[in-house]
Amino acid sequence: MAYTDAELEEMLAQVASDLVERKESLAGDSPTTIRETICALANDLPGHAKDGVIFVGARNDGSPTSLDITDQLLVQLGGMKDDGNIRPPPTMTVSKRKLRGTEMAVITVTPSDSPPVRYRGRIWVRTGPQQSST
Repeated sequence: MAYTDAELEEMLAQVASDLVERKESLAGDSPTTIRETICALANDLPGHAKDGVIFVGARNDGSPTSLDITDQLLVQLGGMKDDGNIRPPPTMTVSKRKLRGTEMAVITVTPSDSPPVRYRGRIWVRTGPQQSST
């Protein structure tokens, strides 16, 4: 499912959702938590049967951080599905989108046909706007 810019902006504005995650950048532990979120969205425990979205370049309130969305960043995000840490590999897309007047990286994760999906051997699920492992 491909979301329109209007749908993405609506999701970006939501206060809390188990289908949406926001990250300001790839600094600190963000690469790890993004992989955990990819895993959790692929597991789709709530049964939404809808793609989940991770916005990179957005604060928790949905406002843009003006992060420079480079080709290198997009390649790094796209490589998260194939780096051997998430098994089975999820179905996801990474794109650069202009939302709220600013470029953001948008990761769209499709619910897995063969759950459970594991990150480093652990199953991650969304429980409300956060994920936990089992």
